[in-house]
Amino acid sequence: MDMHNVLLYGCAAAVVVSGTQLLAALAVEDGDGAAPPSALLRSWRRPVPRAAAVLMGVMVALGVAQTVAPGLIDALERHPQGAWWRVVTALMVQSSGWFQLLFNLVSLAVVAPVAERQFGPWRMVLVFAASGVTAQAVSMAGWSPRGGGDSVAVCGLVGALGTWYAARGSVVALRRSALLIPTAGLVLCLLADNHGVGLLVGCVLGAGLVIPVRHRLTA
Repeated sequence: MDMHNVLLYGCAAAVVVSGTQLLAALAVEDGDGAAPPSALLRSWRRPVPRAAAVLMGVMVALGVAQTVAPGLIDALERHPQGAWWRVVTALMVQSSGWFQLLFNLVSLAVVAPVAERQFGPWRMVLVFAASGVTAQAVSMAGWSPRGGGDSVAVCGLVGALGTWYAARGSVVALRRSALLIPTAGLVLCLLADNHGVGLLVGCVLGAGLVIPVRHRLTA
């Protein structure tokens, strides 16, 4: 395995491990020490995060649509010298098959409700869209001209939560590990991986959300 892949997989592991711990901590407000799988399920408790539910519904419907009509992927994914609107529609299809489709749906189901409870519905959607569209635009400009997927937007949500927690989190060890997220984003950008763009855009937006959000969902 060459150094490029070592760094790539290392960054992925750093984001997944630190991100899972961070999401679990944010999903459990009563500090009862629940394990990550159980804690993350609680992010869907009442009141249900509606924006996350709508976003999940849309992506599931699009996943079914691209499975039934594979031509939808070619119609919406980014292309070299493609029309500008493809930086938006590329978020709506998963161009690498079943594994990408299922992985991205599970990731969205885990991250989006936590982000909505932390930032509110409109801010969550804004971070998702801005991170995803920026990453798709950079990709279409030359990094990876063809393809599609919303993992870059999910990375944006993780990045926003990471910088927010690094600034305001209550657990010192978790605040330090959250700093691995922007670090991984920077390294991924140096490797010309579009997930790094999503992470860094989310980190920047998360820094702006350090100011307390009044309209946060509560249990």
